Amino acid sequence: MSTRRKARELALCALYAYEFSKNPLKQVEEEIISDKADDAEILKFAGSLFKSTIKHGNELDELIKIKALNWDFNRIAVMDKLILRMAICEFLRFGDIPPKVSIDEAIEISKKYSTEKSGKFINGILDSVLSDLRKSDRLNKKGRGLIDGNTRKSEPF
Repeated sequence: MSTRRKARELALCALYAYEFSKNPLKQVEEEIISDKADDAEILKFAGSLFKSTIKHGNELDELIKIKALNWDFNRIAVMDKLILRMAICEFLRFGDIPPKVSIDEAIEISKKYSTEKSGKFINGILDSVLSDLRKSDRLNKKGRGLIDGNTRKSEPF
């Protein structure tokens, strides 16, 4: 398993724990990420993705709701919502990650942690959100395999 995949899975577990426990952010991060991350790169990326996804949760949910018009947002599987939030957060806040990688990782993680049909649902929502972000010039990616535009560094959480 890649380092980033492991970090994403830890961030997802932390998001899930936070969603249901509402324990303090720091406590969840320490119990789920810090205690299970076996190297500094995993710890840094998982922590940053977890905190950024929480921080921007309302914005991320609005982008999902716009594209899930035929779905009652409250009835979308919790894991699917969390995976969508993480991937969209990567689109917007992690300038060094190609959008295709974020989508592929979200689909693979959904196969492990969510329902049989989640991959198709997640792929459809993310493709549509990505298209809108490109059209509205909100996607700032640059570098090999990335979209030309202004570079946006990962958030320093």
